[in-house]
Amino acid sequence: MILPPATIGVLGGGQLGRYFVLAAHKLGYRVLVLDPDKQSVAGQIADEHIIAAYDDVNALNYMATACSAVTTEFENIPADTLDYLAGHIPVRPSAAAVRICQNRSREKSFLQAHDIPHAASLNITGEQDILMSPASIYPGIIKLASSGYDGKGQQIVENKSEALAAFNQFNSQPCVLEKKLELDYEVSVVLARNEDGNTAFFPIAQNVHKHGILDVSVMPAPALPEHLRIEAEGIARLIAGKMDYIGTMAVEFFVAGGQLLVNEIAPRPHNSGHATIDACYTSQFEQQVRALCGLPLGDSRAHSSAIMINILGDHWYQGSDGQTKIPDWQALLSIPALKLHLYGKEEPRPGRKMGHFTILTEQSGNWDLMAANARQKLSA
Repeated sequence: MILPPATIGVLGGGQLGRYFVLAAHKLGYRVLVLDPDKQSVAGQIADEHIIAAYDDVNALNYMATACSAVTTEFENIPADTLDYLAGHIPVRPSAAAVRICQNRSREKSFLQAHDIPHAASLNITGEQDILMSPASIYPGIIKLASSGYDGKGQQIVENKSEALAAFNQFNSQPCVLEKKLELDYEVSVVLARNEDGNTAFFPIAQNVHKHGILDVSVMPAPALPEHLRIEAEGIARLIAGKMDYIGTMAVEFFVAGGQLLVNEIAPRPHNSGHATIDACYTSQFEQQVRALCGLPLGDSRAHSSAIMINILGDHWYQGSDGQTKIPDWQALLSIPALKLHLYGKEEPRPGRKMGHFTILTEQSGNWDLMAANARQKLSA
């Protein structure tokens, strides 16, 4: 067990790392952030920010000396970096778990090996794989095997010709070709698991995406029946157990034809879990700290229903002149049960996550009306 005021480390300095730092500080820990970005929003509030590449050996040696344990805030940290640090201090989640999740081909192979339901897919390493693909996989979505996020690095394809064109557009990098499904809706399970195998589940969120980016999460998921909630938690528990996972994890699901299918696994806190900051007794980020340090997991139950809405850089570009304008925070905050979170990023860009807000409510049945009302105030 690692107790405060020990120093703990996080690889990555975005908003997920920022909330990890805040949660760790609340518990009395010091935090060291390693991120090459001088403007890292987690580095801004950390006790120490190492500005270096993730494979910088000198930086990693310093981190191994200064920290009692290390975690990560996003899955594209080189797994070799995690392996290196694990030779000196505890690293949670493990390099093995992150290595699966940071590559779609490995992730699909993991799901298949454990008979976990997911959309039909093919690994694409060359044009021949596309030429030999069955007609039943179209229309499909071709996705880069690694480094894609928020809808980037993927493209809908109707046939082999379009798949070949997309593969060439991705410079013939390894890809996954996945059957495009008619979705009922999407949900995500966020959980925390400690080294003893104890697992705590947050209420399942129902998610709406726009242009590949999460737009709204509603917690608890209003459309999800009880039997699917139990099944989704069971699948997520199985995944975490097979990975011997320690930390906070998210499992994204498609619901298609009333059936659950795993979409992606995130070895970290998740955008759809942001409502836990305001609506749950213990947030996903505090659970991450607790699991990393060997502390008992907290109570993950919600004391309120919640609607979380992302704030993208687009909100700064409401006019037709192309000039930026600060959104109307005062109007947004006129909603009494609304909690505003801005990440401290200096440059608003279209599609960039600048913050989010959460509306706490007794019930989430009319979430779309509440979200529309809040958006109207933000854009006034």
